[in-house]
Amino acid sequence: MRKSGVRVEKPVYRRIYAAVRGIPPGHVATYGGIARHVGASTPRQIGYAMASLPAGSDVPWHRVINARGEVSCRKHSNGELLQRKLLEEEGVYFDLKGRVDLSQFGWLT
Repeated sequence: MRKSGVRVEKPVYRRIYAAVRGIPPGHVATYGGIARHVGASTPRQIGYAMASLPAGSDVPWHRVINARGEVSCRKHSNGELLQRKLLEEEGVYFDLKGRVDLSQFGWLT
């Protein structure tokens, strides 16, 4: 959100970003898990918050995936390839269907 050219962060976004910063390396959380943890938000709102992160943010957005354990596709981007690469570099494994075992790698599931 911008006000007079200055980025102004919604209070719920601050809570979302704080929760995502808490996901340990090598683990993932679902959009729904973050929404339940934060409260007063929905999985879709978590997705919007992740999409609105500025370049170079310290929020580990790549650790948030969908409820099926999959990386969600993004419009006009190949960000899902980067997300998978970053997760694999942290030791998160994907099965042959491109899914993460949430019972093994999940946080806040």
